[in-house]
Amino acid sequence: MFLSALPIYPVAGIREIEGKLIPSARPPLMERAGRAAAEDAVRLVMDRPGPILIACGPGNNGGDGFVMARQLAQAGREVQVAFAADAQNLPAEAAKAYTDYLAAGGQTISDLPAAPAQGWALVVDAIFGIGLKRQIEGRYAGWIQTLNAQPSPRMALDVPSGLDADTGQPLGTAFRATHTTTFISLKPGLLTNDGPDYCGDISVQRLDIDAPAWLPAVGHAITPALFRNQLVRRPRNSHKGLYGDAGILGGNAGMVGAALLAGRAAQWLGTGRVYVGLLDPNGPAVDFSHPELMLRRATQLPERLSALAVGPGLGIDANAAAQLAAALARDIPLVLDADALNLIGTDAALQSQLAARRMPTVLTPHPAEAGRMLGIGTAAVQSDRLRAALDIARRYHALAVLKGCGSIIAAPDGRWFINTSGHPGMASAGMGDVLTGLVAGLLAQGWPAESALITAVHLHGAAADRLAREGIGPAGLSASETIVAARGVFNGWLVEAQQDANRDVQRDSRPLITLGKH
Repeated sequence: MFLSALPIYPVAGIREIEGKLIPSARPPLMERAGRAAAEDAVRLVMDRPGPILIACGPGNNGGDGFVMARQLAQAGREVQVAFAADAQNLPAEAAKAYTDYLAAGGQTISDLPAAPAQGWALVVDAIFGIGLKRQIEGRYAGWIQTLNAQPSPRMALDVPSGLDADTGQPLGTAFRATHTTTFISLKPGLLTNDGPDYCGDISVQRLDIDAPAWLPAVGHAITPALFRNQLVRRPRNSHKGLYGDAGILGGNAGMVGAALLAGRAAQWLGTGRVYVGLLDPNGPAVDFSHPELMLRRATQLPERLSALAVGPGLGIDANAAAQLAAALARDIPLVLDADALNLIGTDAALQSQLAARRMPTVLTPHPAEAGRMLGIGTAAVQSDRLRAALDIARRYHALAVLKGCGSIIAAPDGRWFINTSGHPGMASAGMGDVLTGLVAGLLAQGWPAESALITAVHLHGAAADRLAREGIGPAGLSASETIVAARGVFNGWLVEAQQDANRDVQRDSRPLITLGKH
């Protein structure tokens, strides 16, 4: 059964939910958070010997740490709490957590103690929470460096101190957690940019709060539940004409392989026919590895296509720009990648033509391409990936995926999704071409553009994950290998969706009225 997609809230959204709940919440949210963190800590350390070190900061994150310390001590664990701030300056709820901890027999020390001979069972970062927007300096920077050097498990409360919870940008010195317990909901910075490298494994503790009931979420983490309704069994009475004609336009001199990869990906995902239009005048007439693909010159792609992808190996010469302009004028769904995006980023006429399109358009930039499309540098894109993805989607009236760690999908209406499948082995040549082919294949088969993009992005990463579990990668994973794995994962989803549907039918077929015996 497919797991539901978890909502994601930026810091402003979490603050809005907290503001509605804090006045009346019983038990208080901080008490719930500290208790949930203590439960996660117990599961994490199990029978690991040694005391637990909790470093508490001067705000509410520190308050969570005090509640956690009290709960752990009452459960019989040895706890040491480092707290260097002035208790009189703590926020009201954190001050209560501090006094409750002391009243229960707890003590604090003003600096991090030396590690015991057997090491810490666990070190906990409760220094700064999701509201931090400045670099950490001085004493707390030193504390974080010391905590990061510990060989024990390292746990962060809500977000690793020094990591921007909205962007995933480290703010100078940042805590590197092996585990993060986050409260109420996921935050974007935990899932994208550098966030996953600092957060480790993430546990979401909802604290008995149904966040979407208080504030509808516009962001979600991708799971197959988001495209479950598109995973339907094909009729036995099928023919290739039912599953669309996909076109791939690209393959300039020296880059034919990019177009072939995209074409193969579309073909192996079940597209009825795939045409590959090559700009290289000396390009091959047949793909001998996959002769099912129909290779053409770029100008000879069929007029009647179900979807067209432009960009893999396209090049940026005048002919490429002319072919792109012609494609933008076509009244069919488009996928634009690679050099198609680079050409658009430097040509105002192409930008206007793209923004004026009425048929679905999908853009798949990596950060450098996104920067060119927005007229900013790559570093600016990476400093706030969510904003960049949303800006592209709004500016060009298109669906966009900003590729990278925690790929972000943005819709023109402001909704967004973050993907968590995949691994670093996907940072290799040709992977973007495969993704383009997967999107084009689903569009050609009649999938709605948003579902096609979400599915392709998640499938691409899931295929790489499957290969890694089988010992193929992460290092050395090739784009071609992911095409085969994607077909396997996709068909697995189809089977699982059919099983779910069968269970629903069986449940719905029960009699509405049970007649007794007379």
